[in-house]
Amino acid sequence: MFRGINTPLITIFDDSGKIDFKAMEIQVDRLVKARVNGILLFGSMGEFYAVDEESKRELIKKIKGQVKDKAKIIVGIGDTNEDNVLRLGHYCEEAGVDAVNVISPYYFGPGEDAAYKYFSDIAKSLELPIMLYNFRERTGSDLSPETICKLAVEYKNIVAVKDTVDNISHTRKICQLVKPLRADFDVLSGFDEYYLVNRVSGGDGVLCGLTNVVPELFVDMHDAYEKGDFNQVIKLAECISKLMKLYDVTSLFVVGMKEAVRLMGVPMSTYTKAPGMQITEKEKERVKSILIENNIL
Repeated sequence: MFRGINTPLITIFDDSGKIDFKAMEIQVDRLVKARVNGILLFGSMGEFYAVDEESKRELIKKIKGQVKDKAKIIVGIGDTNEDNVLRLGHYCEEAGVDAVNVISPYYFGPGEDAAYKYFSDIAKSLELPIMLYNFRERTGSDLSPETICKLAVEYKNIVAVKDTVDNISHTRKICQLVKPLRADFDVLSGFDEYYLVNRVSGGDGVLCGLTNVVPELFVDMHDAYEKGDFNQVIKLAECISKLMKLYDVTSLFVVGMKEAVRLMGVPMSTYTKAPGMQITEKEKERVKSILIENNIL
């Protein structure tokens, strides 16, 4: 369902902190023209934790209407309150999106039994396809390959996982456990530079932030992999590896990524909700230099 290149869409705000729907339309149009396979609204890159539910509903409706069937629309419905998760999930069902993305409960990271029950309750309550989201650096707990496998086998509407773990062995173990039992279960890496090792390990692609900046580069890499043109795959993977420096420019990676998107031609503010700090002139210059060094600008 999500094989290939998927984008965790940035949420663009104006300088007052309100969603800039016109700029969002322009950015989404870039992604659709680049032929990304899926677009995730309100993931970590989309500052899901800082957007109220009414604004989320409005943006979901607008982007679904814009994209139609040109790419899969996935919506992050994660929250610390399960009632909030389900309420937004039911709205997504009404809105006709393709799937929801659910991050593990954060702050009090659950153990394996609690995580299993949490995702089981959501799977029983929603009819939409569900993508699990494992990001232990942010949630404080790991969704183990064994628990993911158990959920995938027992609930057919749990169809994928975004494994944002800086260790390909974790993702590989998910593939080796789940794929023999659920060949249709998609395993995506959340780290941009893991596309190649994800595929070699039996996975299906990436859902990663740099696709906001250079979606064509990722789509070309995926196309080359599918065609068996591995010289081209390696060339593009090397460029992506160098672009990973963008994540280290600002203390919250979303801030630097927004500046990179702005430099790519999207007329937008780089305003980021707290706890993000607004980008400095020095950081802007660093983002620009990275893009220039890699012949992106």
